[in-house]
Amino acid sequence: MPDTADSTSTTPSYLSLNRAMWDERAPAHAASPGYAIERFLADPEHLSDVVRFDRERLGDLTGLDGVHLQCHIGTDTVSLARLGARMTGLDFSPVSLAQARSLVDRLGLELPFVESTVDDAVAALGCTGGGRFDLVYTGIGALCWLPDIRRWAQVVAALLRPGGRLFLREGHPVLWSIDEYRMDALDIAHPYFEVPEPYVDTSEETYVATEATFTQNVSHSWNHGLGEVVTALLDVGMRLTMLIEHDSVPWEALPGRMTLDDAGEYHLADRPARLPLTYTVQAVRDA
Repeated sequence: MPDTADSTSTTPSYLSLNRAMWDERAPAHAASPGYAIERFLADPEHLSDVVRFDRERLGDLTGLDGVHLQCHIGTDTVSLARLGARMTGLDFSPVSLAQARSLVDRLGLELPFVESTVDDAVAALGCTGGGRFDLVYTGIGALCWLPDIRRWAQVVAALLRPGGRLFLREGHPVLWSIDEYRMDALDIAHPYFEVPEPYVDTSEETYVATEATFTQNVSHSWNHGLGEVVTALLDVGMRLTMLIEHDSVPWEALPGRMTLDDAGEYHLADRPARLPLTYTVQAVRDA
């Protein structure tokens, strides 16, 4: 692993640090207007902004067995279920999963949520004897928490039945390489490609509006080049069927330099065609 183990545990310290950060922020996220929990409760057809953005690209999900990796508090998972899939959510943060289970309980839904890292997902989801899912879904801001994109692709392929597909929308690695604090230029300050050493961040904030204060503020993350993501999928036998780059992102990734559109997506205020902000990938596991 790229990081050392905790002195009191066999768990890598990046997992411990990141789990503590997500555990502390999950209740604030659930209470924030950004996750729109009250809209989910009030409107049985409401979908998360992230899922709505790719609604047409997702196609018909009716009757599909799906798993949402790194599901956080479950709003995208619920949205996919509302589109007809039989969804399971998976996340390594027990507090995030408690918020997800609370949401589905309040909605009167039966959606299972499994506590596991992505590395351990195959065993945790009962797929050691072969994949059992038609759809593996991963949403915005997930891959950066994983140190090895090749390991992730292996897990995705192992979870899928023959003919099943991965659907991923993620922050673009060019965006992740930009210095978000420099206001006078789009400065490439961080690695575009995956490197062993994590980007270590210390931030008392989070990406949604909240008045909560946090004490678990250290996180480790990694970038993964677009070619690295695609190649990792090809190397495990997946067939690429979609790759689209977008000039928008569903949070204010570069504060003070973005405008918000009517669909809840942010664009560069100045010459938005300069920078890819997100991408959507679909890949199929052939029989």
